[in-house]
Amino acid sequence: MLGLLAFGVTEFRRIAVLGPGLLGGSVALAVRQRHPRHAVTLWGRSPERVAEIRAAGFEHVTNDLNLAIDGAELVILAVPVGALETLGRQVLEAGVEPGVFVTDVGSVKVQPHQSLGALMQEKGVVFIGSHPMAGSERSGFGAARADLFESAPCILTNEQGLPDEDVNRLGGFWAGLGARAAVMNAAEHDRLVARISHLPHALAVVCALVALEGEEDGKFAGRGLRDTSRVAAGDPLMWAEILLENRSEVVPPLREAAQVLERLADLLAGGKGEALRAVLEEAQERRQRLENSV
Repeated sequence: MLGLLAFGVTEFRRIAVLGPGLLGGSVALAVRQRHPRHAVTLWGRSPERVAEIRAAGFEHVTNDLNLAIDGAELVILAVPVGALETLGRQVLEAGVEPGVFVTDVGSVKVQPHQSLGALMQEKGVVFIGSHPMAGSERSGFGAARADLFESAPCILTNEQGLPDEDVNRLGGFWAGLGARAAVMNAAEHDRLVARISHLPHALAVVCALVALEGEEDGKFAGRGLRDTSRVAAGDPLMWAEILLENRSEVVPPLREAAQVLERLADLLAGGKGEALRAVLEEAQERRQRLENSV
């Protein structure tokens, strides 16, 4: 794994963002705000959603895929992991030119590189994975923000072995939106996000299911429960796809978490205060390190 790198801001003058949800919408808004001279087109499959986005004030939006990618130098696939390969194939069928950059914003990387990345390499298209570590439990264009990527890490994956110049150019794009780019291989990425993203989501689900067993219990909850369970409010369909796609990396830390919970239960049942404090102190120390790493 490489650390966060200092990429210079590079310029893609014409950008197509395919998928008008939180991440795709935020990319489009960020480009419009930070680089007003650049052309950015947002594509959505549903004519109704496209009309809603246009009515909300973002005019360069269409449900015509050919129109969206026409002349684009960078195409961003901002759809759930389950729809990624299908959309990528449609982009190739629509005639995206060799040499055009294509990236995604998904939180799983091994499988997309093995399927879509290999296919695009055959066609001479530059495919490099992107995973901006930014988001919200909210979804849709209404949740999109131009500042979503400011100071957020963005992991790039280059399994197709493309030149460093290409990776730097894409890293520069994300730097231009305020993100801090890093590069690692796809397997390392999937192992990492299983622990720092997918596991926390699963634990938030556990917290919501157990803590909010009674319908009225939430009325008495403070910030602790709200903070701990917040991401469980995310889209269940999207998260089921993510967890299943990365299940080989998610299952081990989930089982590890179950062991930690069992240990805590045993310490409490046995009244072992000193050992319990040691566990809590170690967790406190690690959380403080997280705070200091920002």
